[in-house]
Amino acid sequence: MYKKIIKVTNFSQREETIARYMQEVNDIQKAGITRRELFKMGLTAGVGGLTAIGGRNFLPNLAEAADTGLISPPCNKPWTEPLPIPKSCQSVGFYTGPTPEEGQCGEKQTLWNPGANAFDDFEEARDENHQRWIELGGLDACTKYELMAREIDWNFYSTEEYPSFNSKVWTYVDMNSDAVGVLRINAHYGAPVLMRMYNGLPKDSKDNQGFGINQCTPHLHNAHNPPESDGGPTRFYDSGKWWDYWYPNVRAGFASTHKNGTWYNGSWCPGDWQETQSTLWFHDHRFDFTAANVYKGMASFYTLFSNDINLDTGDETTGLRLPSGEYDVPLLFTDKVFDQSGQMFFDTFNLEGIVGDQQTVNFKIKPVMDVKRRKYRFRFLDAGPSRFIELFLSNGAKFTRIANCGNLLPTAQVVSSVRLGVAERADVIVDFSQYAPGTVIYLENRLEQLTGKGTTGKILPSSSKTQLLKFIVSGDPVADDSVSLSTLQTQVMVPMPARTNPIKVQRRFKFDSSNGAWTVNGQLFDPSKISAYPAEGSAEQWTLESGGGWSHPVHTHHEEFQLLTRNGKAENLAIDDKSRKDVVRIGDGAVGTSGTGSVSYYMQYRDWYGDYPLHCHNVVHEDHAMMIRFRIVPPDDSKAGK
Repeated sequence: MYKKIIKVTNFSQREETIARYMQEVNDIQKAGITRRELFKMGLTAGVGGLTAIGGRNFLPNLAEAADTGLISPPCNKPWTEPLPIPKSCQSVGFYTGPTPEEGQCGEKQTLWNPGANAFDDFEEARDENHQRWIELGGLDACTKYELMAREIDWNFYSTEEYPSFNSKVWTYVDMNSDAVGVLRINAHYGAPVLMRMYNGLPKDSKDNQGFGINQCTPHLHNAHNPPESDGGPTRFYDSGKWWDYWYPNVRAGFASTHKNGTWYNGSWCPGDWQETQSTLWFHDHRFDFTAANVYKGMASFYTLFSNDINLDTGDETTGLRLPSGEYDVPLLFTDKVFDQSGQMFFDTFNLEGIVGDQQTVNFKIKPVMDVKRRKYRFRFLDAGPSRFIELFLSNGAKFTRIANCGNLLPTAQVVSSVRLGVAERADVIVDFSQYAPGTVIYLENRLEQLTGKGTTGKILPSSSKTQLLKFIVSGDPVADDSVSLSTLQTQVMVPMPARTNPIKVQRRFKFDSSNGAWTVNGQLFDPSKISAYPAEGSAEQWTLESGGGWSHPVHTHHEEFQLLTRNGKAENLAIDDKSRKDVVRIGDGAVGTSGTGSVSYYMQYRDWYGDYPLHCHNVVHEDHAMMIRFRIVPPDDSKAGK
């Protein structure tokens, strides 16, 4: 049995066992067997093959490397690689392929070969109209981007130590610049974005180095988008196809509760200005394979600026005067496990959650960043797949937190640390002007998490093991036109919107497990089923429940919500609950070391019609199959409110 073999003390024998296990996992994955097929075959219920060990823990949870045996090659030369700064994608005036339209394009093929793949041409993925396309300006109003999901070689380690450790990574590539890896799209309210996404992943579905599927559906996480451009779990498409994702960049309420728009700073904008967003991200969302595809690298940033109302402008001399340009830096945190050749390993048979022994920042292990003596804006993103994090500065300095999830806070918060569940974001300001040149400060994750079950809530002492990113303060002070911290901590940024839309319906969703899989209200995700029908323009109260000692970061698509209670009481809300949210942590360790058996929130369903998911964003739980879909329908629909 693997569980017995893994405990042997002879290191070479253990390495051999690990290698054999990893090869068997990869062979099964390369065979194209899905998780649902594995369930049917009994492979996750203790019947035959790898599952002879039996039960949910039939495998030795090798991906939970810190405690169970699988150890990635060590990074013996940390702080030698510079932090990869996400490069901004470049817009184009027109596409070389078919002209985008409200519905299916008139031309059926692009007749364009990028040269790096074995495709004669790419075809449009589906025929589905963009809602409110003409109303919001159509093609002429759009800023256009061309991206491709494709396979590249990427070295997560120090190239000085491991020059040949190139993993096969599936990631997004900007077709009009050298931006690759973790990308960034800079978007603006009032300027819709049209993103043509080519699926250039390997044509052979089995050519995946053991995990992932060559179908994609990029989801712009937290955006107020119509479902056809949301990147929902059932709207995936094959290699060799493309789809035009239309992001209207318009505030919630523009077609329902705030049809006349709102005024702020002397400027008018469609919708409710208090629904303004800032830090979003996009990632793959193909159901059953979200964890594998995102783990493989399909995740990037989408930063949304509100210069239309002179708020978060991307220019530190205007609006809120937040640090901008090179001083506005996105940081994506994600776990990895590697085999002895430096290739990423993904354990399909781990149903609890993958907690790797190597934590990366923008796809690098222990990178270094030279910072100038001035203020920086850092956009933190926990990209999982299963680890919760709590970030500290090694010198004990505090963060000035200005945003939670995708939104500016009502007022800034001065905090010693920032806890994030998977998919949560936080924007913070750090002032390096007070430090002498050569000062070294580490960004650390000090939250203990031993398994995919969730965090223990314990805060670890500062050490070399907790360090993620090394800052080295350099040079003389430089020009800094951004707002002072004292002003930032007193001024109002984006107040919470008033909850004037009355609650019409209350619903409850229990996040639980059954026979080794994950459920919502006792059901596995069924891609053909709709579980709720909110009426467009209405508000509802949803209560999420969790038990069994698990931690679940739960994400609701379509629109943000406002938390009302934890464990039935408003006074239990934490400091980072007091803002608009799109992900909420429930279960053990959700806040501090305490458990949260239930949370309730207020959510509105405005402006768009169609289906969206609710799911756990521990993406291993999501794929196994902790997700439901709801559909927004007209108020006069017979199913409205059901």
